Amino acid sequence: MDRWASIRRRVLVEGVSKRQILRETGIHWTTLEKILSHSEPPGYRTKRPRPRPKLGPCLDRIREIIEADQAMPRKQRHTAKRIFERLKEEGYTGGYTQVKAAVREIRQQRQEVFVPLEHRPGEAQMDVGHALIRQDGRLRKVPFFVFVLPYSDALYVQVFERSCQETWAEAHNRAFAFFGGVPRRMTYDNDSVLVTKVLGGRDRRLSRWFRSLQSHFLFETHFCRVQRGNEKGVVESMVKYARLNFLVPVPEVSDLATLNAELEERCRADLERRLRGKPSKKAVLFEDDRAAFLPMDGREHLRHVTVAQTEVTAYTALLAAGGAP
Repeated sequence: MDRWASIRRRVLVEGVSKRQILRETGIHWTTLEKILSHSEPPGYRTKRPRPRPKLGPCLDRIREIIEADQAMPRKQRHTAKRIFERLKEEGYTGGYTQVKAAVREIRQQRQEVFVPLEHRPGEAQMDVGHALIRQDGRLRKVPFFVFVLPYSDALYVQVFERSCQETWAEAHNRAFAFFGGVPRRMTYDNDSVLVTKVLGGRDRRLSRWFRSLQSHFLFETHFCRVQRGNEKGVVESMVKYARLNFLVPVPEVSDLATLNAELEERCRADLERRLRGKPSKKAVLFEDDRAAFLPMDGREHLRHVTVAQTEVTAYTALLAAGGAP
């Protein structure tokens, strides 16, 4: 192993030629290529998979069961033993050991390899957090909506009375107005306000109002897989950042409009920050995002949201009067 590592270091780090290594060590060219391609000896590998006459016809069925499990709670997913029992009921005549090995292999193949994501300009992620505010001397928990452009890390934060279709639509309207355009691609979690049914994989049945919003602004949607919130990790971290930096200490406000005006100013000031690992300030990178946006073309505000905002205002008045749940 020491010799293996030494050869790799000399060629890949020190720049020693392959021909010189071959002359010094006397190893074969294919052996040298194997050393340079693997950090450690890969061991014996068969060129063709061994035939599995009994298990082979069942492999697709095993994959199907494991795939279906991804939408189920972790405590109610199949163990290898339970998969083996189901296969036996369906006619499998082989042993448990082969099934157990196949299940382990398929699950290992499904494991995600996490690599730094390359975020393209003009794309956005969106999420909702919750925080306390003190309004008219009373503590209340309210939802706050966070939009972030991962390329530049520009963010937009607004607080609403509740999380519903009307406020989601209004949050989009305000975010697009603040950014000065519509992101080409929006990434979301599977919130029930947006998604009425997860159909499997990336397919979703969207709520009628959200289809209308998407059709109006023409952005592409991307929904995280179930229990894969890491796929929108930038906005997840920005929800925490906004709560700690914009909503601590607990804001004391008379109305949400005043708080939202302050949050918008904080978001604008935040563009002057320069993050570690970024080549320039957020404001400079933000211009690249803006250049990649979809044009607004007179679609600044979704028409039916104007009516919806009236409903939100009415709800706010009802809440202040103590008549809302």
